[in-house]
Amino acid sequence: MLVKICLLFLFPLGEPGQHLLSDTVELQEIAVHGSHYEKYAVGQQVVRIDDSSIKEFPGRSLADLLQQHTGLYLRQYGEGMVSSLTMRGTSAGHTAVFWNGLPLNSPSLGQSDFSLLPVGALGNIALHYGSSGALYGTDAIGGSVHLNTGLKFNQGHQAKLDQGIGSFGRVNTGVFYGYSNKKWASLTKFYRNHAENDFTYHDPTRVGRPKTRVTNAGVRQWGLVQHLGRNISPGAQISTAFWLNNTDRQIQPLMGSSSREVQEDNQLRWALNYDRFLGDNALNIKLGWVRDYLLFNRTSSNETNTYLLSGEYEWEGQEKISSTFGVRYAHVFGNLSTYDAEEGRLEVYALNTYRPWERLGVSINLRQTVYEGKSAPFSPALSGQFTILDQENRHLLIRAALSQSYKIPTLNDRFWDPGGNPALVPEEAISWETGLTYQRSLSRHGGFTAQLTYYNMAVENWIIWLPQGSIWTPSNIRNVSNQGLDLGLEGNYSIGALHLTGNLNYAYNQAVNRSKINSNDRSFGKQLPYTPLHKMQWGLRGKMDGLEISLNQIYTGERYDTSDNESVVAPYALWDVGMKYHFGLWKYRGSLSVHVYNLFNEDYQTMMLRAMPGRNYQVNMSFRL
Repeated sequence: MLVKICLLFLFPLGEPGQHLLSDTVELQEIAVHGSHYEKYAVGQQVVRIDDSSIKEFPGRSLADLLQQHTGLYLRQYGEGMVSSLTMRGTSAGHTAVFWNGLPLNSPSLGQSDFSLLPVGALGNIALHYGSSGALYGTDAIGGSVHLNTGLKFNQGHQAKLDQGIGSFGRVNTGVFYGYSNKKWASLTKFYRNHAENDFTYHDPTRVGRPKTRVTNAGVRQWGLVQHLGRNISPGAQISTAFWLNNTDRQIQPLMGSSSREVQEDNQLRWALNYDRFLGDNALNIKLGWVRDYLLFNRTSSNETNTYLLSGEYEWEGQEKISSTFGVRYAHVFGNLSTYDAEEGRLEVYALNTYRPWERLGVSINLRQTVYEGKSAPFSPALSGQFTILDQENRHLLIRAALSQSYKIPTLNDRFWDPGGNPALVPEEAISWETGLTYQRSLSRHGGFTAQLTYYNMAVENWIIWLPQGSIWTPSNIRNVSNQGLDLGLEGNYSIGALHLTGNLNYAYNQAVNRSKINSNDRSFGKQLPYTPLHKMQWGLRGKMDGLEISLNQIYTGERYDTSDNESVVAPYALWDVGMKYHFGLWKYRGSLSVHVYNLFNEDYQTMMLRAMPGRNYQVNMSFRL
């Protein structure tokens, strides 16, 4: 291990990068501390989801948005069912998820269900590709997702109403109200989403593949987001935010099954921030509480509570150096159907960015975590970018990063009764990557940005559950090697009143098992299940005189259903088309949009024997005051 840590600092580099946050703290906007995904990630690949893409998904989940507008693959167990994200060929538990700096991954399961994250509750969405444990702590082996509520001052009154209907009993309602002046800022969001999901599909488990209607797949969801902030002095702010989310859903059965299972999920997230600005420096203190409650079949209940306290000091000691020093303590309580457990986690970290001259930037980040008296792997990271070409209309950057990340075993892994293994050690990954970013402006008509990244990762002590007699138990026995390519292209071009934008994302992910459980293990050297080698998405959008038309396609390559790669889920391509018209009515502004998903009625599965809908539509009306 010591050799690995030394190698991290002796040899450069490898990871992609995009956008740098300003070094200046704007008092008019509350900063979300703990999300250092740009300022201290020089040379790493950070992508923000644009507002136009977010607005296409009222009443739908973050799983739908990421599946259809990025090169990422989500394992969806049906329409509105459990959805888990895999980044760069890692597992769902290797992606860290945050809301306003609060970690959302379940301490018991170690991952997030993206079907429970409605787009209507979110503000800004950013994706950090690649290992980033030094920045965010546990789970960030494949990448991280950052969801933030934007709260601004001096905006006056703002109000918005969204109402939508769609196929298969879909009805969605969203209400937004915000008010702010120089001293106070408030933002309120309420949403309600309902869908029967009673679509038809061709059932391959029955002779002749007859058309069959899905039963027991309804989803009902509602939630409330409230964010409140106050400038208590010229150099101090206090803010609080909470998010209450409730989802009742029937569990869509496998094709050929008639099971009638149900599940209720309740989440409460609350954060309190105090920010003190001391010239160019800043102090942040955060309190947080995350509660997850799950009731399965109205009999089996699982509850976890995470209480968090953190402090950070951001130091701008010199013009070319930015540093943040922080400590975070989290206490986790788990009250599940088969066990009770609690755990304390203490993290200490130092984040640094150095820009010796305009063309060069370097980030050096360090983090050490202790949980229940045990040390998680020390997590250093080194990344940077250098501008090779810097002309008025052309820029070429080379980027690189090297890091070590980790994942603490979940509560279920260690304490599930029977089968939990308290002796498990954290999973850990060594990752490096390198890439290029090219930007070109085309006079006054537009421009484009192209980005290509190669990554290579080795994950050790990967935890898997295996039968020991009649009982399944987890062990640190798998080693996995990951390598691949990320390609991104986005551009815009204007011709008179017509404004065109387009994007393309392609991901090649090779994730291979490098360990043998026994001499008969046929998974050795094989691609991990449900990790497509190829995933591509592209989209075009045209705007003119209040009218928008969009076209989008996603292609997902074949996935293996088993670890020996003997069972294959077929590849598929989906086309979506949309139209939106913006209008003004007295002092109100509004829009009417129509979207058709799966335009050519593709018969497909994201997971084996999990039915997905054919052609379907959604109509949405929005009014803004």
